[in-house]
Amino acid sequence: LMAFSKCWLERDIDLRESFVSGEEDNGGHLLSNKNIHEINGNWLSSSSNGIHEARLKAKAKRRLRKNSSRDSGRGDSLSDNGDVARGTLAAPTSPKSKLLDRRSRLGKGRGLPKKGGAGGKGVWGRSGEVYEPEQVDEKDPNYDEAQENCVYETVVPPLDERDFEKTVTPIVQEYFEHGDTNEVAELLAELNLGPMRSEVPTLAVSMALEAKASQRELTSRLLADLCGPILSYRDMENSFDKLLRELPDLVLDTPGASQFVGQFIARAVSDRILSKSYIESYKGRVDCKHTRAALDRAAVLLKMSLGGLRIDNHWGTGGGQRPVTQLVKEMNLLLKEYILSGDTKEAERCLRELEVPHFHHEFVYEAIVMVLESKGMKTFNMVLQLLKSLSASSIITVDQMRRGYERVYMDIAEINIDVPRAYFILEQIVDKSFSMDIIGVTIRDLCPCRGRKRFVSEGDGGVVKMESY
Repeated sequence: LMAFSKCWLERDIDLRESFVSGEEDNGGHLLSNKNIHEINGNWLSSSSNGIHEARLKAKAKRRLRKNSSRDSGRGDSLSDNGDVARGTLAAPTSPKSKLLDRRSRLGKGRGLPKKGGAGGKGVWGRSGEVYEPEQVDEKDPNYDEAQENCVYETVVPPLDERDFEKTVTPIVQEYFEHGDTNEVAELLAELNLGPMRSEVPTLAVSMALEAKASQRELTSRLLADLCGPILSYRDMENSFDKLLRELPDLVLDTPGASQFVGQFIARAVSDRILSKSYIESYKGRVDCKHTRAALDRAAVLLKMSLGGLRIDNHWGTGGGQRPVTQLVKEMNLLLKEYILSGDTKEAERCLRELEVPHFHHEFVYEAIVMVLESKGMKTFNMVLQLLKSLSASSIITVDQMRRGYERVYMDIAEINIDVPRAYFILEQIVDKSFSMDIIGVTIRDLCPCRGRKRFVSEGDGGVVKMESY
């Protein structure tokens, strides 16, 4: 085996030596053969270098195209021989500026903004550009000749019964707070009431039956102001007809509904939104006792108006809408009636009906002044008993009671001019009020007292005092 391997090795060396010698002798002939093979497309050892160079050129072109698509500047380019030529590079920009850049990112074009700078989301065109009226193309397949003279208007659908209550109820509730009839008229004018127009007075009166007297007065004013601009006289009659038919159900929730509806009818006749023959038209054809009671109440009030009764104020006026002088006068009348009757419950009810909880300090002030100006212990004991009852039932709050006593403390000097014993009586009232838990220690200690005046000192040798204590 070793001899066989040695023989082949010697043969290979001889072949190499003969090949080298032949190449030296015929060098020009082999070189010419290589060029012919390359021209004819038969690539030999030298052609592999050409393939490698072509690959490098293609790779450089791809890299340059990728960089040009990323960057706005076009600084790199290829020369004719495929080498990368370095030009002036654009200054690096931040990512935010790249997002706001409107130049093309595809590496094509001249790098100008898109749409001439008028593009972008929510942009209709260049700033300052004026659009002219667009001419209608009659050859457009969507062209409709009937749309040339169309007039577009906002149509409000009429309210049904369910939507009517949801919409009108908040309007009436807000009216009870602000009392502005013009605002209610404007809100109702924006609605398409349709056949539900006559339901507005019915809903307002039904809500007022469960409200206070001042809100019933506001309802009567609202009906008088809506009749004409919003509601017709026929709508008013239809609404009151429905109220009379529904009285048996209304009485279940409001026992005095019959009397209240009668007062509303009398007020409507007085305000001339119902005809005077409205009540007469029901004579002889009423079977329900509640309806009969309402009509009788309205007829009585109308007869009393002939004798001088003002129906336009029979509901009374809310405390916030009354003048202060009128409130003070009514509080004095309330105190005088209480002194004569001694009915504490009636006095509490009358004070609640005034609906001025923010003005109860005036009632306390007037009550104490009445005690200071009175003679005897009857008024003294009755007024303190009334204040005790009002304080225990929280009709008069602690703050209002404190303000009433403080006002007396401030005016006691002027009251003392008309009532010489005012300071002495006030001390008795304050001590008694504290013992009955009407006031606290703080208010009691604030009570002013009039000390003994000394003009000549008793131990200073007859020196005249310039100050009085």
